This record gives sequence, C-alpha cells and structure tokens, in this order.
Amino acid sequence: MIGRDAPEPPEARGLRRDEVRLLVSRRDTGEITHHTFADLPRILSPGDLLVVNNSATMPAAVRLDRLAVHFSSRLPSGEWLVELRRRTAVATEPYSGGAPGEWLPMPDGATLRLLDRETPRLWRASLDRDVPSFLRRHGVPIRYSYVKRDWPLSDYQTVFGVVPGSAEMPSAGRPFTPELVTALVSRGISVAPVTLHTGVASPEKDEPPYPERFSVSAQTARLAALTRESGGRVIAVGTTVVRALETAALGRTDGWTSHIVTPAEGVRAVDGLITGLHEPQSSHLMMLTAITGPELLSRSYEAALREGYLWHEFGDTHLIV
Repeated sequence: MIGRDAPEPPEARGLRRDEVRLLVSRRDTGEITHHTFADLPRILSPGDLLVVNNSATMPAAVRLDRLAVHFSSRLPSGEWLVELRRRTAVATEPYSGGAPGEWLPMPDGATLRLLDRETPRLWRASLDRDVPSFLRRHGVPIRYSYVKRDWPLSDYQTVFGVVPGSAEMPSAGRPFTPELVTALVSRGISVAPVTLHTGVASPEKDEPPYPERFSVSAQTARLAALTRESGGRVIAVGTTVVRALETAALGRTDGWTSHIVTPAEGVRAVDGLITGLHEPQSSHLMMLTAITGPELLSRSYEAALREGYLWHEFGDTHLIV
C-alpha cells in the first residue's frame, strides 16, 4: 500500500492549493469517486460542520554540522521533546546516538542538554533559550527525504493556522484557500476551530501517537453538538482534529491528550474525515479503519494507488463521509 510521494507543493506543479485530487469514500453506499479538492462545497451538504486545526507550523528543525534537531513538543515542565537526526546529502535519517546529560552546541551560542529518553526516538531536553524565539531565528521547516529541496515556512502553513505550536504541518487543512472557505460558508457549511499542536512523526518509525497539547473551545463543542442534533455531519479536517474531538467527547477539553482512536473503540464525535494518504505502518490507519471499516478503507487505498494519487503533506486528499 505504498503510493507515490509528492516531492513538492502543488503550486510548484502549476496547481492551486485546492486543485489537488480528492478521493471520496462514502460509508453509507460504499461508493468511491474522484474529484478535485475545489469540488468540496458541492460534495458536502448545507448544515454540515467542518472542524479545522488552527495550530500553525513552527520552523522546528535546527541544522547543525552533522545532526539536525527536530523540536517536537513543549512539556508542562518547560522541557521539550526533541528528535536527533543525522544529516544526509538529501535530508535527514534517524540517529540512535546521544546520552543522558550530553549537551549539544547550538547556533548563536545556545546549548541543548539531553535529559533522558522519552521514547526510543524522542529525548526530553532543555535549551538555555526561549525555544519559540530561537526557532524563529535559527529553525527551518522539518523536511524528509521524499521532499527534494527546502521550501519556505509559508508553504507549510494552512489558511487556518493562527496559534503557533506544531512541529509538522496539520496538512489536511493545506488545500483550503480563502476562496474555498467562502464558497463553503456560502453554501451553509460551517467551519469551527480546535487546536492540537502536532509533534514530529518520523516516517521511518511505526509508533503510536504520544501525548500532544490540545484545546477544544466551548463554542466549538456546542456547535458540533448542535450540528448533530440538527441532522448535520461533523467532518474533521485531519486526524489531529479527530483526536481532539474524541478526547473532548470523553470529558477533557484542554491540556494533553494521549487518546488513540482504534477500530475496537470507534468514534463518538465525528461523522467524517478529510485526511491525506498514509503509509501502511502508520498509526493513522487505525483511526481511519475505526471510521470506515476495513473493507471500504482497503478499496479506497486500492483506488488511490490505481489512479496515481500522491502521498504526504504536499499530496492529494481523502474524504471519508
């Protein structure tokens, strides 16, 4: 189930953001159809609600001589989770080195001290500077080897991103443009925000999601409830939004969520999902299976592979409804 990687933003291929392809999988009929993302207002119905992630992407990668440090998430203690990666001619690759107490010299005379491993891949670490300010001066967007060159931070932002904090772009929202949002609202489709700051998601590892900071406002929770009571559908724009809404459905509306959506548990708060296309080992596929069931998801990915859809943050999209 490995598809073709999107090596660059669609704009570099002569497309608008909303001209990427959109695969639509319908749970009620099992039908699978092909569209462009700009068709979304005609596919959704008046009374539906799109819930989007308003987290903005940080320039979270700091490149050293031989290593890169990917800043992932700020912990309640003020420490940060970071991933160390070895720099290569193309991008970076996993680096298994490092030791508790080791310090790394950073740009501008800063020092990063490794404290302890949080996961096999991530370190708890402390920088002797304010991290967001430091990243604004010395960071670049995280880039993996399937993207062949650097692109500016603006290419890693969505139209909804107003609260900085994500290590990697909440990419399901990338194809939206102001014009498309206007068309959706004009058709009677509402848009409401949540915040979930995404951590790093190294493509080489098969790991469950770790805790991430989130917030679901009372207004968004109320609008989602009213939408469902009125017969509309709550459509999550991205797996991050599903995680936030499903955590809120369990009674917690802010702080840190470690909730993992699985087929056994299913979903309580969402009726559909806009997402990208994920590798077969991705934990996101558990969430998609919880929404679609395994048979429809399998047929959807077979269709995406057959039709040459593009994977990853600059690739095509998938609507499950």
